[in-house]
Amino acid sequence: MPAISEAKILLIATDGFEDSELLETRRLLDEKGAGTVLASLEKKEIKGDKGDTAEPDCTVEEVGAADFDALVLPGGVQNPDKLRMNERVVALVREFVASGKPVAAICHGPWLLVEADAVRGRTVTSWPSIRTDLRNAGAEVVDRAAVTDGNIVTSRKPEDIPAFVEAVTALYEKADALEEA
Repeated sequence: MPAISEAKILLIATDGFEDSELLETRRLLDEKGAGTVLASLEKKEIKGDKGDTAEPDCTVEEVGAADFDALVLPGGVQNPDKLRMNERVVALVREFVASGKPVAAICHGPWLLVEADAVRGRTVTSWPSIRTDLRNAGAEVVDRAAVTDGNIVTSRKPEDIPAFVEAVTALYEKADALEEA
């Protein structure tokens, strides 16, 4: 696995994403030298819940876990709710989790982890309104800025983005070190 400065990181989002959780997270990862790729349901501009927009690089049909080093799932209420209804998106999340590669979800993004049955027996965090869903899916839920359990990082809200990106970076670098050992 390459260093974070050479990592290829997939972000998946659609209309209704939380603006900063997609755009600020992507900016911070790009500043670290990572190559980020945004996939969506269609290759057309998507609009955030506060009005920002993003242009997807590709569709979810065009990507696979083998093509990337990590996966990031931003929140917003509508974004993950729409995405978890898409079989290809849920399959991608499952692929990433099963591969052992870092998977990160913030705010309502962990809904996708629930849909992929990836939180059972794990410690996670999220936006308060989906914590019952996480518990019902078998997770232990805590209230911290960022939580890492195995290859999954979760976070609560936009104010936690710096801690979220640092946790993603730390997990990636730990995975990289283990792979090289």
